[in-house]
Amino acid sequence: MSDADLKGLFLKHASTLRSYLSRRVRDPQLAADLVQESFLRLAEQTRKERIDNSPGYLYRTARNLLVDHVRQEHRRKTDSVPHEALADIEDELAGLEAQAMAEQQRAALREALAELPERTREIFRLNRIEGMTHAEVARHLQISDSSVQKHLSKALAYVMQRLQTPPARPADE
Repeated sequence: MSDADLKGLFLKHASTLRSYLSRRVRDPQLAADLVQESFLRLAEQTRKERIDNSPGYLYRTARNLLVDHVRQEHRRKTDSVPHEALADIEDELAGLEAQAMAEQQRAALREALAELPERTREIFRLNRIEGMTHAEVARHLQISDSSVQKHLSKALAYVMQRLQTPPARPADE
């Protein structure tokens, strides 16, 4: 089939074929794409062998392409979920991730505190966890206020340094 013959077929049948497909898919862009693909397949096929009924071939090809498209869309189709539901899931996952990270940080803090000398650990616990003032801790443990400050300073420096650098793993892990 020559280019002139193909052009003549296109001018004669493209509009009707597009209308035929548009009625079935209700999407003019998809219909136009299917028409174009039908003509491309006709052009490829006529190079291989002679086609006796070119309009019939075009309509059959367009119909088959439409069926294939519908089948593919059906396979791809998923149930629609409102955006709000997806946001809730995302927020829940972010919350779970934040909880897991917080738990890891608490475990690292407990581990770092366990490595402190007993007196320093006790002073840290009373001040930072129990909420006692320096003076109250000093009275409770019967030590000076400056001693409380020195122990807290050591504890805070050690804990901060320890939380910023993870512990070294044993060689056999």
